[in-house]
Amino acid sequence: MSVTQQIITIGMVVLGTLITRFLPFLVFPASKPTPKFIRYLGKVLPAAVLGLLVVYCLKDVSIFAGNHGIPEAICIAVVVGLHVWKRQMLLSIAAGTILYMILVQAVFV
Repeated sequence: MSVTQQIITIGMVVLGTLITRFLPFLVFPASKPTPKFIRYLGKVLPAAVLGLLVVYCLKDVSIFAGNHGIPEAICIAVVVGLHVWKRQMLLSIAAGTILYMILVQAVFV
């Protein structure tokens, strides 16, 4: 890419980021009540996204080959247990991710 193309690309990325950051505040100002549909999406989408991530992460796990899904099962149990105990989403996700990396790189080699 030429310098001009690089500048245009960076400008478009900045513009896209600014639009996605500020557009919700322009469309839904604080002075007006938020529409019911948007509030509904705010309630159901976080759980739906987490469910989608779980399905995506486990889609290639085979209980008939390799480690038989043991590292994944251990990490799921740790994430669920930590979340039930501490109710800290970031702690649960971080601990599960770190434990999974340790298990697949050092234990279940």
